[in-house]
Amino acid sequence: QIGNRGTVTEASGFDAEADVQKLRGAMKGTGTDEAAIIDVLAHRTIAQRQRIKEAYKQTVGKELADDLSSELSGNFKSVVLGLLMLAPVYDAYELKHAMKGAGTEEACLIDILASRTNDEINTINSVYKKEYGKTLEQDVSGDTSGMFKRVLVSLLTDIYEAGEARWGTDEVKFLTVLCVRNRNHLLRVFEEYQKISGKDIEESIKREMSGCLEDVFLAIVKCIRNKPAFFAERLYKSMKGLGTTDSVLIRIMVARAEIDMLDIKAQFLKMYGKTLHSFIKGDTSGDYRKILLELCGGE
Repeated sequence: QIGNRGTVTEASGFDAEADVQKLRGAMKGTGTDEAAIIDVLAHRTIAQRQRIKEAYKQTVGKELADDLSSELSGNFKSVVLGLLMLAPVYDAYELKHAMKGAGTEEACLIDILASRTNDEINTINSVYKKEYGKTLEQDVSGDTSGMFKRVLVSLLTDIYEAGEARWGTDEVKFLTVLCVRNRNHLLRVFEEYQKISGKDIEESIKREMSGCLEDVFLAIVKCIRNKPAFFAERLYKSMKGLGTTDSVLIRIMVARAEIDMLDIKAQFLKMYGKTLHSFIKGDTSGDYRKILLELCGGE
């Protein structure tokens, strides 16, 4: 298991071969038995799913992801395929797709780069290069601009430059301070900032900045203060009001299921007075809803 606060935990009595047979059965003949697919994949850890993938390849001679991909569609398919990937592979995939084609899904770049640990970022960097033949930094640099680009690149490389006169000095100070990813040090900085300026750092960011730059700085601060609360808020905003931002909902549910979903659920309830389960239930439908609720775990 990659974390110890997840809703997805190791299946006891795990048998990769038996799971392969269940999955084959689910895809045999006309129609697909989605319930069987959910039953297997939503209740196995990432490591166990890798073993299922290997066993499937040996038994069937084809890639499990390819077979599922041709059987499934829509958001349900996105969740299932995400679950089959190793965590850094999924992050790299999401980042790549956020930058593909016209327009950039900045929210994806921010969500991933502001919330992952240094070790996670390093792994994502090497996976990205291996999968896509270019460095993540090259793609991010080519797809974003200005100060926003500087912040993302510094999150990626852990190296920051400061003091170039052509940027607003406040922005450079923020960048210099926030991209030193030492959590305890930064929490003390935030406290000092509050004492000296009489304002919370988040208020200052909101006042001084706008757009993507504001979003990324707020995300960095929130992740340092309370990462599960950051994800709870992202989930809430992806579902409240009209329509659902499925890309955000899927990304967080898949990526955090094995790491800190229990804490995210607790924060969600504390912050919004409703369960994450009830929100997902009211906002989604069909097999997509079913698999998300399994990843969310009970009320």
